[in-house]
Amino acid sequence: MGEKDSETAPIWGKTRQRESNNNNNNVHPMDVESASQSGQRRSLNHSRSSYEERGRGVKEFRSWFAWLIPCFVVANVVVFAITMYVNNCPKKSGDCFADFLGRFSFQNTRENPLLGPSSLTLQTMGGLDVKKVVKGDEGWRLLSCNWLHGGVVHLLVNMLTLLFIGVRMEREFGFIRIGLLYLISGFGGSILSALFLRSNISVGASGAVFGLLGGMLSEIFINWTIYSNKVVTIITLVLIVAVNLGLGVLPGVDNFAHIGGFATGFLLGFVLLIRPHYGWINQRNAPGAKPHRYKMYQGILWTISLLLLVTGFIVGLISLFNNVDGNEHCSWCHYLSCVPTSKWSCNREPASCTTTQLGNQLSMTCLRNGKSASYILANPSDSESRINSLCVQLCR
Repeated sequence: MGEKDSETAPIWGKTRQRESNNNNNNVHPMDVESASQSGQRRSLNHSRSSYEERGRGVKEFRSWFAWLIPCFVVANVVVFAITMYVNNCPKKSGDCFADFLGRFSFQNTRENPLLGPSSLTLQTMGGLDVKKVVKGDEGWRLLSCNWLHGGVVHLLVNMLTLLFIGVRMEREFGFIRIGLLYLISGFGGSILSALFLRSNISVGASGAVFGLLGGMLSEIFINWTIYSNKVVTIITLVLIVAVNLGLGVLPGVDNFAHIGGFATGFLLGFVLLIRPHYGWINQRNAPGAKPHRYKMYQGILWTISLLLLVTGFIVGLISLFNNVDGNEHCSWCHYLSCVPTSKWSCNREPASCTTTQLGNQLSMTCLRNGKSASYILANPSDSESRINSLCVQLCR
């Protein structure tokens, strides 16, 4: 399912090509030196042919129709719509942005500048809340958080990136390998995020998207022999990743999910995206002895990556469910996700307020910054979400 006949080009760069000794396009049999022969080398007489053309008929070189990644995009959009329906800002908060959207209107931009739901709704829908994962036996949040987004801006950035990267990778490697790469990378990003961001609710597909970037990079290394411009390709890809991780040090961005997803995808790329080397493809139909399908360095990278991946997941999950705080073992690691400056603070403690309610009048004080304010509640009996929203705004 998903396979089609059309040929696709490699994701990055160009594959190695050999020039024809003739000027026509006729394909001639390739002569290979035999061990039983006297040592005279036969001349190679073949047309210009790419690595993929020579690999035609080998399972690693099928060309696929990309359907899974678009389905992932649709699923993320649908989940966001459901989240906004559950959020129901006009009823639960009253102070909304884009009121004309009715039930789908956004929380006030002071509370959520990304144009989305409240943090309480994200928690209810399955956002990554470490306390609920560890003490509430809700480990499923490590997966569900990857399908939630903090707002329209957050959703658009992730989905456009996913389409640009994921569709090309699925065409090249198929829906099974890319689907596994996406899902497992998102899970790895959630684990690292939970170990270091202990108080905030984390959501988003960024970890899974960064996993695809990591897989693209490792694919170049493990399939080293097929690329002709690999140095430029690696530098370009590393710069793209570095810029995105650099933006992750801004407040409100979960860079640990990015780093965890990228590291998981990088190791998975060695395991899932391995291909036969160039020499085997050229000689696979030739008589006599043939080289091994994979080079020794490919086998070494595959083995080391699989061991590191399994070990990392085991250690990470054991540490998480034993309520280990990664910041206690790495005093500087918090700078990987946010660097404080005079322009912003990296204080990520959840909003907490003391409240005093008399009739429909609410007095509130933020425990984080000491700010106080009074509010009039139109419906005091239905005020939990409204009070939470006001507390978040007051503590900003």
